[in-house]
Amino acid sequence: MTTLDERLEGHAAALREAERTRVPIAPLTEADPGLTVADAYAIQTANIGRRVLAGQLVRGRKVGLSSKAMQDQLGVDEPDFGVLLHDMFVEDGDDVPSGALLQPRVEAEIAFALARDLAGPGVTASMALAAVAGVLPSLEIIDSRVKDWKIKLVDTIADNASSARVVLGGRLTPVAAVDLRLVGVALYRNGELAETGAGAAVLGNPVRCLAWLANKLAGFGARLAAGDVVIPGALHRAVPVAAGDVVRAEFAHLGTVTTRFAPGNQTGPGGSGSEAVAPGADQGGGS
Repeated sequence: MTTLDERLEGHAAALREAERTRVPIAPLTEADPGLTVADAYAIQTANIGRRVLAGQLVRGRKVGLSSKAMQDQLGVDEPDFGVLLHDMFVEDGDDVPSGALLQPRVEAEIAFALARDLAGPGVTASMALAAVAGVLPSLEIIDSRVKDWKIKLVDTIADNASSARVVLGGRLTPVAAVDLRLVGVALYRNGELAETGAGAAVLGNPVRCLAWLANKLAGFGARLAAGDVVIPGALHRAVPVAAGDVVRAEFAHLGTVTTRFAPGNQTGPGGSGSEAVAPGADQGGGS
């Protein structure tokens, strides 16, 4: 597990405590304006490593900030990434306990299921596509341990790219059957249309996000593994949700995926006192 100096461990502990208590904290960048991207990934690595030591398994990755609009908003020119642990996944149609989250939002994404390992550097979009078993409709539930979502790049990276849950649809579609750039989606909250989007919203093609991730992980000595799930970024603006809301995404060619935000609490990632594989680790069937 990554060992942090006292300064960075203080930030890591604050994020863990925010998730445990469901009380968000002030942005890390307010208290420590000198935090770097490298610092933020070190914090993420340490907190994920704690969870892995407690028995959680890495099952994939998420790519964030993969749309031009989000990059412009945070003043960056490339995406970021986070780690997906096994207890973050929710089956299609199952409830998400809203009490386990702080300030959740929902995004519809085209999820990749990998058929074989994918390791950078030098991965191209065509190489990434060849490693994919198929794509699934998905909902990413993002959440921030930072109060009021007042995040900068290093805040969200340290906070595991604002990850919370992933709901996967039950239909796996071969990638050769669709042009991912043209896959449209309509997101409904409580039966009303909330957002629309298409695959081209993320780097022009979701598979480019997959290639970017494989190459980025190489810098951490890591790779994507067969069986991993990768969600490449939102196809539209994030939609706030609350207890009682039902969210459904309808994707052209890929099918649908649905969840309900049920009242009540549940121990989720970090919520039972379990200590959160790090971006550079190679365990648990993940990278």
